[in-house]
Amino acid sequence: MNYLEALSRRYSVKKFNPDIKVPESILLNILESGKLSASSQGLQPYKIFVIQSNDMLQKLIPAFYNPSQIKTCSHLIVIVSKKVIEDHYINGYFNHISEIRNIDLEQLTSFKNNINQHINQQTENQLLNWAEKQSYIVLANLMYAAALESVDTCPMEGFRQEVLEKILEIDSEIEKVTVTLAIGYRSQEDHFQHMKKVRKPNEKLFKFI
Repeated sequence: MNYLEALSRRYSVKKFNPDIKVPESILLNILESGKLSASSQGLQPYKIFVIQSNDMLQKLIPAFYNPSQIKTCSHLIVIVSKKVIEDHYINGYFNHISEIRNIDLEQLTSFKNNINQHINQQTENQLLNWAEKQSYIVLANLMYAAALESVDTCPMEGFRQEVLEKILEIDSEIEKVTVTLAIGYRSQEDHFQHMKKVRKPNEKLFKFI
C-alpha cells in the first residue's frame, strides 16, 4: 500500500474494535514518527502521553464529550504543549545537542542566544500558540505513520480540559493538553468506513502561480 492509498483508506474512526490491540512494535514505529517530526528550532515544546492501560482509559472517559472512541480504542495519545519555555529546558536541549553531535557548548552559543531572544520576545499566549502549532505537526505525522501501518486513528479536541489535565496530573500553569489521538483498528460496526471521502476538488484547493 503506497502513501496515497493509505491516506485514502484513512478516516476518523468513530468506533474501534476493542478486542484488537495495536502490537507494541507497530506502536513504537508510529511513536517514532512523532519523535522525528519537524519542530521549530528543534525545541519540541511538547510532551506525548501514551495511554495504554484499560484502567486509565476508563478513567478518562468522563473527560470526553463523545467517548465512543475512548471506550473502544487500543491506545490514546495525548499531546501536551508547553506554555512556558524555562531556562533549564533550553539548557537541557543544548546539552543534548552537544552530547549527540559531539560539539562543545561554546560553539552553540550563537544558536542558543537566537533561541533565547525568540523566546523572550513572546508573550505566554504567543508561546503557547507557537507550541501548539508544533504539536499539530506531530499529530499529522502520527496519523500518517499509523495509516501506513494500517492502524486506524481519530484525532479529537472534544474534551473537558480541566478534567483531562487533572486525571493526567498535568500542571496547567506551564502545560496544556492540545489534542488527543485515539488509535486502534476499526470496528466492522462503524458504518463511516464505507462512506466516500469528501474533499475539495483540485481547482478549488490548489492555486498554481
